[in-house]
Amino acid sequence: MPREFPIGLTPPDWLVRNLRPQQAPVNRAAVARAAVAMALPLAIGFASGRPALGALASMGALNGVIGDTADAYRMRVITIAVPQLTGAVGVILGQLVFGQGWYAVAVVTGVALVSGMISTIGAVASVSGLLLLLNCVVGAGLPLPHPWWLAPLLMTGGGLLVLALALLAWPLRAGVPERASVAGAYRRVADLLDDACDDDRYIGARFDVTRSLNQAYDLILGHRARHHGRSEELTRLLAQLNAITPVVEAAPAVHLTGRPLPPQIPEAVRELARAVETGDTAGLRLPRLPLALTETERAVDHALRHLAEVVTSPSVDPRGIDERTVALHVRTARAARDAVLTANSWRYGLRLAVCIGIAQALVSLVAVPRSYWVALTITFVLKPDFGSVFSRALLRALGTVVGLVIAAAVLAEVPIGWWDVPVMLLLAPLVPALTPRGYGFQTAAITPVILLLSDILNRQGTGLLLPRLLDSLMGCAIALVAGYLLWPESWHTRVGDRLADAVEDTAAYVRTAFGTEQDPAHRTRMRRRLYRDLSTIRTEFQRALTEPPPTGRRAAAWWPLVVAVERIVDATTAARVRVHHGAPPPSPAEVHQVVRQLGELAEGVREADTLTAFPTHLTGPAGSVLEPVRQEVAAARAIATPH
Repeated sequence: MPREFPIGLTPPDWLVRNLRPQQAPVNRAAVARAAVAMALPLAIGFASGRPALGALASMGALNGVIGDTADAYRMRVITIAVPQLTGAVGVILGQLVFGQGWYAVAVVTGVALVSGMISTIGAVASVSGLLLLLNCVVGAGLPLPHPWWLAPLLMTGGGLLVLALALLAWPLRAGVPERASVAGAYRRVADLLDDACDDDRYIGARFDVTRSLNQAYDLILGHRARHHGRSEELTRLLAQLNAITPVVEAAPAVHLTGRPLPPQIPEAVRELARAVETGDTAGLRLPRLPLALTETERAVDHALRHLAEVVTSPSVDPRGIDERTVALHVRTARAARDAVLTANSWRYGLRLAVCIGIAQALVSLVAVPRSYWVALTITFVLKPDFGSVFSRALLRALGTVVGLVIAAAVLAEVPIGWWDVPVMLLLAPLVPALTPRGYGFQTAAITPVILLLSDILNRQGTGLLLPRLLDSLMGCAIALVAGYLLWPESWHTRVGDRLADAVEDTAAYVRTAFGTEQDPAHRTRMRRRLYRDLSTIRTEFQRALTEPPPTGRRAAAWWPLVVAVERIVDATTAARVRVHHGAPPPSPAEVHQVVRQLGELAEGVREADTLTAFPTHLTGPAGSVLEPVRQEVAAARAIATPH
């Protein structure tokens, strides 16, 4: 029989959640790129008798591997190339103050402030801010070869090598990632229709649909903004993506009926997904659809036939595409302005600057053997989009220990020379393979790679190991104290405030869905934004659960309300679909009552520290399409009204 932990030795739930690996497929192409891009510069360095220069280029390639996350080829140019440019600036600034005491502290701290502020803009800006600070720390902490332009040139060249490898297949696979993202959204919608009458599976399927649609829209709209709407292929894909919206909106109505759909319907969506992915609509063979009798069945039938018409249409009128795109330079200017004027970006920038300033002062001013790894550790731990600071500090420490064990075997048994090339061929692929599993796994993969390259640069061998462990633990401690415990908002859950915002937006959605508003595209954008916000709240909730008590327990208390608000949005969407397909619309008084109750609910959620049940009774005409909405609002108020 398996042995069980004694009660006192059972690991707490928050620790188990932190250590549990995330499920994610391995990107084999990214794995191969990492192996080639990081081993090839080393081989060239040893062949030319300048292994240190090859190590610097491999460091740049590691930066490129970190940014190699985009599926579409056009986006890879941005996600890999732009961070390399900011990284080059960081190396130059770091070199200028190497060994300069207070000047080094001031410059690195200032770079940390800027890095933190721009990291709040978005994914590309986040990686750019990371490499700006990371390379500045390396430049200020390591003696790099002269002249001053050599190190940034080599590191940027290593990153651009990753980009070149990532673009090799572009001529042969142009448009394939974009079509795959739209087809993937279709398949998630088919799964949602399959699971519409299973309460447990429906919630997970709906979350998957939201995430898949978000990714597809971000990809297509991001590209279309660069083309200003001129690309016929992107316009077609956007039309096909928009056309799945009525099917998604019909799913909540199916869920409320409790009656499963005929299997031909989700199968038809999957056939359409295949046609979108391959671009072959001539061979499309849809199953025969059953006769639609009820309002919900008519909604599904009309949505599916419209979807098939859009997918098989030989041409698309771009004037019918109601998605507003903004040119890239305009979006960049707006993002920069927001970063400067937003309190959140200043708050995060100051947190990062304080921690980096303390770390750099220890390295530059105190006469003890400390390295750039203290500040480097803080740079990774305090990233705003990598999860809980507490969790990252814990996982960083654990991942470093595992990485050091691997590095110890490599540094002890492999002499500096050509054997480092096959070792790098084995270690480099672990970075893209393990990064999706979680931050601790990423740390365990990156640590031996950096130590191997550091050993080529300064030839300290196994003498690197213990100091790097101490530096990492010191960096984690600084991040926990100066970047976490001293900032109350960082260890208080933000689920409640975000839920209150979502409830207010839901009230506006109800008002728009049943008011005099005649713009269906506006309603669709509101609904999609609501589901996107609720998806973000779910992510924030999962992140908060990895915090130790009492933060994790406080977050868990909000979960029933998260589900309740999602059910309100679902019920509203289902009611709107029924009205559109023949059900009598609700009276303005009914709509006003629901909107008022949602407003009171939002106010109560915003003011509540704890949630206490308090029953609320809503009344209305029997058989009204708003009856399910009233029931869900009453259930949410029973959960959330403060006592």
